[in-house]
Amino acid sequence: MSGTLEAKAVVWEDERRKAGDAGKVSAAAAVPDPIEEMMPVPKLFALGLQHVMVMYAGAVAVPLLIGHSLNLTKDQVALLVSADLFCCGIVTLIQCLGIWKFGARLPVMMGISFTAVPIIIGIGSNPDLGMPGVFGAAIGSGVFTVIAAWFFGKWARFFPSVVTGTVMLVIGVSLMRVGINWAAGGNPTIRTAEGVVPNPAYGDPFALSVAALVLLTILLVTRFCRGFYANLAVLFGITLGFIVAIAAGRVDFQGVGDAHWVSIVTPFAFGAPVFNLSGTIALSLVMIVMMIEATGQFLAIGDMAGQKISEERLARGLRTDGIGNIIGGIFNTFTYTTYAQNVGLLQITGVLSRFVVAAGAVILILLGCLPKVAFISASIPSYVIGGAALVMFGMVSATGVKILARVDFVQNRRNIYIVAVSLALSMIPLIAPTMFDRTPKFIQEIFHSGILVGTFSALLLNLLFNGIPQRETEIADRVH
Repeated sequence: MSGTLEAKAVVWEDERRKAGDAGKVSAAAAVPDPIEEMMPVPKLFALGLQHVMVMYAGAVAVPLLIGHSLNLTKDQVALLVSADLFCCGIVTLIQCLGIWKFGARLPVMMGISFTAVPIIIGIGSNPDLGMPGVFGAAIGSGVFTVIAAWFFGKWARFFPSVVTGTVMLVIGVSLMRVGINWAAGGNPTIRTAEGVVPNPAYGDPFALSVAALVLLTILLVTRFCRGFYANLAVLFGITLGFIVAIAAGRVDFQGVGDAHWVSIVTPFAFGAPVFNLSGTIALSLVMIVMMIEATGQFLAIGDMAGQKISEERLARGLRTDGIGNIIGGIFNTFTYTTYAQNVGLLQITGVLSRFVVAAGAVILILLGCLPKVAFISASIPSYVIGGAALVMFGMVSATGVKILARVDFVQNRRNIYIVAVSLALSMIPLIAPTMFDRTPKFIQEIFHSGILVGTFSALLLNLLFNGIPQRETEIADRVH
């Protein structure tokens, strides 16, 4: 009798558990997908504009830096800026909406990466290559990325929460230096004809005050506003800071008057691309780094939305980096990747709709075809963006902390070593950038990027302490 009762109890418990699981599935199914949320056009425009303003300074800075470093004419630099905005919009639309095998259909803003700038300047400085050589290398690296994305898509299982959280924490901390320098008025040093000299505008009290005003505005709007207006806190902060800078006569509108109202971005404006093996290999290596960074950001967005990013979806997202390079090479611009500051903005607003970011992409395309408007937007001082960047990059780190909160540090104390060592190693390029100057060049290249060092460290230490993770298909086979 006892055995019968126990058997019935097991059956009842099993049925209860199944009913509970079914209830959970039903409840989960009833929750709308935040990524697929559609809004009225005015809201889409306002929230999309906020994404544009958050990434604008970083995106425009790359063509400006490259153009001035390669001694291009003012018209050529303006062309690079317009092409950059136009292609940012095109590639972001592909990423958000998806086309065939491209696009993760996630709220991801795409932009030109700073990581490739030294290599691009090196290629462009070669008199036998010039800008056509740069665009040829961008196209070649794009083809490589499209092919390699399938292999990287299989890496999703190597990014459990302890790795993804660590990578996001490292990205935010590493980028914080950029945000702080923007808030202080630019980099501590500038390059002139006489060489590298201290930046006289660095630490300007006015710049610091405006950056603080932007930061304070964002915090106050977040605290006292509700709903839709609270989601526009960053936009309000940047707009107020820009108005104050204009009123103080501290905004340089040089070039706005000479720019055309409308201009269509045309392909191969610098001539037919020149393909060279060394430049293509160099940019392809940079794309490997950017794919690793993008992987962590895709998984973090999935975590915000309560979704697991599949291998195929990850591969689609990474392929978009590659198609972005190809489009960029055709339309006179450079290499593309996900923008971490916009991932931080997702965390601030809680709005994860991919259609909001797609609206931002449309605004970027329009700006690319309206050079005069683009020049005005590009005139926003760095310290205005810096005040917002402190929040954005900090939120990227906070997202990492949020993911790490789910990691088991009690039963598996080895996980804490993964976070501790990876974070410590990622600080080397920030704190001691010349530490490895006397080592072989390939070691210098590895330790040049704190994000790269921290990511590789987290991946390898996770393999060391937790072993090689099984693929989902292997787990399913074992269960069945």
